[in-house]
Amino acid sequence: MAEKKLKVLFASAEVAPFSKVGGLADVVGELPPHLEKENCEVAIFTPLYGSIDQEKWGIKELENSQLQIDMGHTRHVFKLKMCKLPKSKNINVFFVDNPKYFSCFNVVYPQWVDEMYEQQRYVAFSLAVLEYAKMLNFRPDIIQANDWHTAMIPVYIKHNYKFDEFYSNTKTVFAIHNLAYQGSCDKSIIDFANMRWDCVYNDQCVEHYGRVNWVKGAIYCCDKIVTVSPRYAQEILGGEFGEGMDYTLRGQTYKLCGILNGTDYDKKDFDPKVKPEFKAQVQKMFGLPQNPQRPLIAMISRLVYQKGLSLIDFAKFDLMSQPADFVFLGTGEHGFENMLIWVSNNSSNMRAWIDFKPELSETIYKGADMFLMPSLFEPCGISQMIAMKYGTPPIVRAVGGLDDTVISYPNEHANGFKFLTYDARSMVDEIKKAIWTYIDRRDEFNKIVHNAIKSKFTWQDSAIKYKLLYLDALGRK
Repeated sequence: MAEKKLKVLFASAEVAPFSKVGGLADVVGELPPHLEKENCEVAIFTPLYGSIDQEKWGIKELENSQLQIDMGHTRHVFKLKMCKLPKSKNINVFFVDNPKYFSCFNVVYPQWVDEMYEQQRYVAFSLAVLEYAKMLNFRPDIIQANDWHTAMIPVYIKHNYKFDEFYSNTKTVFAIHNLAYQGSCDKSIIDFANMRWDCVYNDQCVEHYGRVNWVKGAIYCCDKIVTVSPRYAQEILGGEFGEGMDYTLRGQTYKLCGILNGTDYDKKDFDPKVKPEFKAQVQKMFGLPQNPQRPLIAMISRLVYQKGLSLIDFAKFDLMSQPADFVFLGTGEHGFENMLIWVSNNSSNMRAWIDFKPELSETIYKGADMFLMPSLFEPCGISQMIAMKYGTPPIVRAVGGLDDTVISYPNEHANGFKFLTYDARSMVDEIKKAIWTYIDRRDEFNKIVHNAIKSKFTWQDSAIKYKLLYLDALGRK
């Protein structure tokens, strides 16, 4: 007898390639096609932002899809649109359309809106998802809520929909992609959210130091909690990375696990013999001397504190004196952008491009000799995986997914370099070690390159583990 398909509903604020700000979009866009191969029937729900090119992706409105929900003494009207997810056989992406909250903006997260409005956007979205699943008769075995934007869904399932027959057998999985964002807001959101006040005056729900915290509610109300790497699942149990949720999580460890994100690979491994060609292109684009023997270290990142830009700032004069060139690509906080512009104008070996161009980033990945990721914290990270795929050993801080994926030299299985302490000296020392290995121990460096290329972190491996997690939540493992 054929195994019955597992019905999985993903609810997410971002889905690549339609709307992408961070790694959340990659997971929700890349994981489902591989779950489909594991005999899962997947549906994805996401807001219809004004920035989404509906014509390009063939997004069409569903007939008779108008939905009305009363929230905050006001009736809110939604419509539903749909298209197929690229790379999938038969996965539908459903776009929740509401002009007041989503399609009026040409960005995913507008910076100029107030806290309460931002909360209302995703409360409205989450309620609409649960009602649209009923309208479509998509009865999920599993609902995977992702980060704070949909963290209220496990709370709704446990409380508002507790006696709803449609969801009587549904289990919820809460995926933490970045615990730093928790959806904390004033308690007045409860009336808008149609949630009972006993959910607030309850230490094991959404109340957190006098405010509503949706992530806390999801942690208590969901059936399983998953983070995007095993190391991050352990880190968030402590004060350094727990973001004030460590105490709550320590009481729910029986639900918690970490599953590493993946990346896609070509059928044929990258040939390091072509690296000098790409390296010359990068050196030319950044105005550096085209010297194939000089180490080239790259960093492609959002220019924010989390990504270790403060270490670059503190270490900039040390880096200027190294026998290596450094290139930076990205946008972010103006202070860090201005710092890199200053460095570019005042050094001979450091260059920055304050922009993000996918085609340029791929050339850099292929052309660099090493890839720098000195993150303060990194739930998973995908850049180090991409770098290794192209024979570019990463230099990383040993946190989160970086620690799970990078084996540090010296080790016969080394595929990169790691430092532990978050300070400029530790970072510079590890960079020096990598440069020294490249210059003076080329055979050993080439072995690191070989190991990096052979390191594989596939979405299919991730999908197998996610399905086992879903079955465990359903008591079928």
